[in-house]
Amino acid sequence: MDLLAYIPSPSSGVIHLGPVPLRGYAFCIIIGVFVAVWYGGRRWVARGGQVGTVADIAVWAVPFGLVGGRLYHVITDYELYFTDGRDWVDAFKIWQGGLGIWGAIALGALGAWIGCRRRGIPLPAYADAIAPGIAFAQAIGRWGNWFNQELYGKATTLPWALKIDGDADAGRVAGTYHPTFLYESLWCVGVALLVIWADRRFRLGHGRAFALYVAAYTVGRFWIEYLRVDDAHHVLGLRLNNWTSVVVFLAAVAYLVISAKRTPGREEIVEPAAVEDGAAESGAGPAAATEAGHGTAAESKAGSGGADDAAVAAEAESAKKP
Repeated sequence: MDLLAYIPSPSSGVIHLGPVPLRGYAFCIIIGVFVAVWYGGRRWVARGGQVGTVADIAVWAVPFGLVGGRLYHVITDYELYFTDGRDWVDAFKIWQGGLGIWGAIALGALGAWIGCRRRGIPLPAYADAIAPGIAFAQAIGRWGNWFNQELYGKATTLPWALKIDGDADAGRVAGTYHPTFLYESLWCVGVALLVIWADRRFRLGHGRAFALYVAAYTVGRFWIEYLRVDDAHHVLGLRLNNWTSVVVFLAAVAYLVISAKRTPGREEIVEPAAVEDGAAESGAGPAAATEAGHGTAAESKAGSGGADDAAVAAEAESAKKP
């Protein structure tokens, strides 16, 4: 039965920017990182931080995140690179796809911690600022899987099915499948909007906005994993990423509960340097106001003293009269 509609796959995984060829997967990652840094920077400034701080820390977080994401993928899918007939050099070809979000977040957090420590700011506050941006970045990055025709789901005849071209070398069988890349992309957009709403409604602080992002993402990742048909390690009947989702979800929820009890509310100051700079810039204002205040008080006192002297003189004149 022919489908009335389906999502076509790109004929090529390369985008040509003029004479420069750029792999679609890498292009999506780059755009995602840009969006995360840009939006995270806006949220950071709104919280009282300095312009450019998020970008400065991203210089540490992004490379660490890319290395962590690749390491997680290579370790959990080592047979793709270190078994007979495989070339271990392919483990370094990140542009061909293969980034594990779990490793990216873990090592990315380490890089962010180093950057935050150098700037003297708390990592939880920084994490809260960039949390929705990371979710948006994931939503964009998932389209890289579309360019590579990878990580699709089970066969389906739904109108929004993804058409996959056959490729024996890549292990692909031509057909129409669940577009799990699209499901996860839409889910990540929803997670970002949820975090933005909850942060405004409940003034989340001390890392709780980031924890909410993690918890919400893992819920979606759990059911999306059930649809995927790519090879994966299984533990007790579940894919490895399903178990990872469960563990990370429980850790995120535990952090939300414990953090809310220990440090309720939101940080008043997220970047001390921004407060100091603001005070230095406005230093002349308070000083001038103080001087003006002293002058007004002195004038008032002088005026009051003059009035008292006039009253005493009037009483003396009255006493002299018979």
